[in-house]
Amino acid sequence: MNIATIGTGSIVELFLSAVEEVDGAQCLAVYSRKEETAERLADQFDISAIYTDLAEMLQNEAIDCIYIASPNSLHFEQAYLALQHGKHVIVEKPFTSTSHEAEQLIELAKEKQLMLFEAISTIHMPNYKMIRNHLDSLGPIKFIQCNYSQFSSRYEKLMNGETPNVFNPKFSGGALADINIYNVHFVMNLFGVPERVSYMANKHANGIDTSGVAVMKYPNYIAECVGAKDTQSMNFAMIQGEKGYLKVVGGANGCQEVVITNGDREITMNAQLKSNRLYYEVAEFQKIFQMRDFQRCYDLLDYTKSVVGVLESARKDGGISFDAD
Repeated sequence: MNIATIGTGSIVELFLSAVEEVDGAQCLAVYSRKEETAERLADQFDISAIYTDLAEMLQNEAIDCIYIASPNSLHFEQAYLALQHGKHVIVEKPFTSTSHEAEQLIELAKEKQLMLFEAISTIHMPNYKMIRNHLDSLGPIKFIQCNYSQFSSRYEKLMNGETPNVFNPKFSGGALADINIYNVHFVMNLFGVPERVSYMANKHANGIDTSGVAVMKYPNYIAECVGAKDTQSMNFAMIQGEKGYLKVVGGANGCQEVVITNGDREITMNAQLKSNRLYYEVAEFQKIFQMRDFQRCYDLLDYTKSVVGVLESARKDGGISFDAD
């Protein structure tokens, strides 16, 4: 899988570090609007080609796949363009701003028989996959709690009168889209689509959510997802059943360790040997690409589409509007 990247933020550096560890995957080119930022990234990872013209990069026939980590609102346009040029695409979370955008991308990918992925690390981690095998030991599930709170340096800029992309409705930002999405994925990949979802948020004057809590109602249990970019907290995920509870140390973002408690018995498990949390998603995408497993790819896309729908419903319940709407 010969990859080219769009974007030059810290998540791209983490992604490229993961690519270096995965057999069969390599990065051939980086794109940025600014030549100096593209050069910095290319030099850091010994990448031969840089582009400041996206259309020109998409014409490079040696490139199989485009990894998109631009501001959220640009994901749809850039992914659509890459698919039109016959490229497979990996889109950083959140996949798209709206359900309609997601549907268009998925339709185009299937029409052109191309692979399209959402880069959400949580669901591909060994520790997360292990959770599913131990749910029965908890008895009937009653409550799920997730908290991923990380004070953002860009929040200070917001308080000083600036509008960073991550806090800008124009760029489809906010705490739900940027950070609480990990919690929503954590819940939905295990338990499916909720009966209903609500979202209560702390909002800036521009209408964006700086923190909030999404409540997802299932027939027999409730999931509570807290995400904050305006405060710091201990991050965790907890699944509570009638016979015991399961705690994910470090939260849904990293799934560093799984601790199961049944009465007086406590078991700690960790199946993750790689420190880079993106390694597992890149390895999974490489495997799917190498095996030409379109069914697996499209199953993941159907799941991604359901998450986008729940996120959109939650956001609108919280009274948060994007320009993309």
